[in-house]
Amino acid sequence: RRRREGKTDYRARRKMVRQDKNKFNNKKYRMVVRFTNRKCICQIMYATIRGDMVVAQATSAELVKFGVPAGYKNYAAAYCTGLLVARRVLKKF
Repeated sequence: RRRREGKTDYRARRKMVRQDKNKFNNKKYRMVVRFTNRKCICQIMYATIRGDMVVAQATSAELVKFGVPAGYKNYAAAYCTGLLVARRVLKKF
């Protein structure tokens, strides 16, 4: 269904998620950035057999707390949101 809708390219996903044989059962983290009509969403994820697990997430709408009044979908907002999710991941590990 996701292939029909054009949401997932399974050949590219398999290539991205595939792990070396000597790194069995280790997590391979990746950063996923999605743009909606109003905001930017950044997530740190890893893949498992059961599905993708999200380690940390941040949205550009949270930039209000840091003094950004508007413009949650531009390049600068995406950069700031990436920094925010990176801080959360480093705090967690």
